[in-house]
Amino acid sequence: MKRLNSVLLLVISLLAACTQPTTKQKDTNSTTGSKVERYGMVTGLKPERAAYYKQLHAAVWPAVLKKIRECNIRNYSIYVKEIDGKPYLFSYWEYTGNDFAADMRKMAADSTTQRWWKETGPTQEPLPDAAAKGETWSRMEELFHQD
Repeated sequence: MKRLNSVLLLVISLLAACTQPTTKQKDTNSTTGSKVERYGMVTGLKPERAAYYKQLHAAVWPAVLKKIRECNIRNYSIYVKEIDGKPYLFSYWEYTGNDFAADMRKMAADSTTQRWWKETGPTQEPLPDAAAKGETWSRMEELFHQD
């Protein structure tokens, strides 16, 4: 329970630093005119696999980066934070497309992305809410955002 409380405090701190009032709200980018939906996600990182996860992300495969862009995701960042001796990952990205479900199906169907996920998946440790749904990352509620 102490670890879960620490994770929740981390999430609240990260959200306060990077996000806006509602997770479902789409904003219009004043520069491009495109719709933007921000995502904050969190998951655990297996301590014994953390070095490998960092190594993978130091040189993300170009085809994976290309597919992310093709699926209307931009401003993608992943952070790591240790809490009570256990590493957690926080990701932030923006979706600018018009059909999120279709773009995610497109990404999931990509063979290179599937191979990438086979490398990264075993390094991650889902939080209980994500694990219950067979997912890896838990979406966080957006509390604040400033452009």
